[in-house]
Amino acid sequence: MGTFIRIWSGQLVSTIGSYMTVFALMIWVWNVTESATTLALVSFFSQLPRIFVTPVAGIIVDRFPRKHLILMGDVVAAICTVGIALLYRADSLELWHLYTAVAIYGCFGQLQTLSYSTSIALLVDKENYTRAESMVAGVNYSGAIFSPILAGILYPRIGLEGIFAIDLLTFSMAFITLAASAIPQPPPDAEPTGSQTFWQDVSFGFRYIARSPSLITMVVAFSLFAIPSDIGKALYSPMILARSGGDAAILGSVTTAAGVGGVLGAILLSIQGGFKRRINGMLAGFLWTGSFKLILGMSQSPIIWMLAHFAATLTIPLYYSSTNAIWYAQVPPSLQGRVLAADQMIGLIVGATAPLLAGPLADYIFEPAMARNGWLSQWTLGLWGSGPGAGIGFLYSASALAMTLVGVVGFGLPRLRQVEDAPTHLKL
Repeated sequence: MGTFIRIWSGQLVSTIGSYMTVFALMIWVWNVTESATTLALVSFFSQLPRIFVTPVAGIIVDRFPRKHLILMGDVVAAICTVGIALLYRADSLELWHLYTAVAIYGCFGQLQTLSYSTSIALLVDKENYTRAESMVAGVNYSGAIFSPILAGILYPRIGLEGIFAIDLLTFSMAFITLAASAIPQPPPDAEPTGSQTFWQDVSFGFRYIARSPSLITMVVAFSLFAIPSDIGKALYSPMILARSGGDAAILGSVTTAAGVGGVLGAILLSIQGGFKRRINGMLAGFLWTGSFKLILGMSQSPIIWMLAHFAATLTIPLYYSSTNAIWYAQVPPSLQGRVLAADQMIGLIVGATAPLLAGPLADYIFEPAMARNGWLSQWTLGLWGSGPGAGIGFLYSASALAMTLVGVVGFGLPRLRQVEDAPTHLKL
């Protein structure tokens, strides 16, 4: 795993810098608009282009050197950061600039993400798939730990421009590390590519999944979990900010607690290796995470927010790593670009749709309904309180309950529980 660890180390440093920028810009957007819908639109415009790019990205990943594709994604991310920084320096930064930048990066970022994920099976042994995936998950949560702290300390001193500079410095470190590493290419597909039409290539991943009832069931289960999960993600920041009076320090503390939980979960998983039956790891993670996010949504105390979010994120590396390890084991490396692209496209559609639902539901339905003397507040026994953020908290809790139910029902589905026994190398 030596090469993987070197690449992973560079990505870890770069992610911390990128998350610092995201955290600072998120506070900037909230201060300008104080709108959950506006924050949700940033996520929407990040996800939307990925939906259309993903099928073609799968073909590209299976045809071209994956290392070059990852490097290209890094370069585009740096260009987007420089563009936003220059606009901010000129006092010309507007919301549509952010929407445009995240949309551009979304196209190339999806190609990079797919290239990186399909390279894991080429860099580590099969028995280390879950460990490697847990380390990848740990990168994101390390960013969640250190970025709010560093941004909170440095932002008052160096401003957004300084944060942008740190982001670009960490990017250069990741770029150099990756450029100096070798990522092998998978053996060519046994099927001659010249006999495939463009549409056959684009639809290949979906047809591959459709041949396996167990894979279909797993995709459906994960999608049913992802819908409420992504709604909750879109609501998280506005919920904390609304309930704390816009206190960025509280948001940073809760986000940091979540990062600590995610990193600790990833470390424990990398040591222990996860469930022997990986599907059990996925479903157990659904149950645990959903249960504690339910508590997070109901609470009105920053201390409970921190504890609940810490606990909720402990098992996020578990269910992501377990799911991805199943895909790596069930799909040959030469086909993973197109097959994983199909799976990710479904997730991206969910990820783009959920914020569009979450923002308006929170701003126009649940917030008024949970205001003092609102029609819904009379039926909730005061569990969510009333006033700013109560409606968002109620919707967040409802989403968390749905996440938990997916885990409960999943344990009762034999076809899902037997996904790892399904045949591999399916013929189309």
